[in-house]
Amino acid sequence: QVQLVESGGGLVQPGGSLRLSCAASGFTFSRAAMTWYRQAPGKEREVVSSISSGWRTSYADSVKGRFTISRDNAKNTVYLQMNSLQPEDTAVYYCHCNWGREYWGQGTQVTVSS
Repeated sequence: QVQLVESGGGLVQPGGSLRLSCAASGFTFSRAAMTWYRQAPGKEREVVSSISSGWRTSYADSVKGRFTISRDNAKNTVYLQMNSLQPEDTAVYYCHCNWGREYWGQGTQVTVSS
């Protein structure tokens, strides 16, 4: 079955960096668009960044120029490199794909605080 497992979250100071990973299994990863979402306390889940099977990328305005999404089809993994992190980036970050239906990972907590 489809599984998405995120890792790489943690506590970081403002201005710091983290790289999130999402290891995927159970489907043809190279043919799937992958998306990172995040949900901050008391807020709705929002799209952060997407990467298509053809490597086309898109970003939320709030993270453009700071975050970079990439994928390694040999490792069935999608990454989110997050630089210049700010307190407003604090959230649980989720990996998502749509393969017949929507699938979500369990999420990884990112906390940006001094």
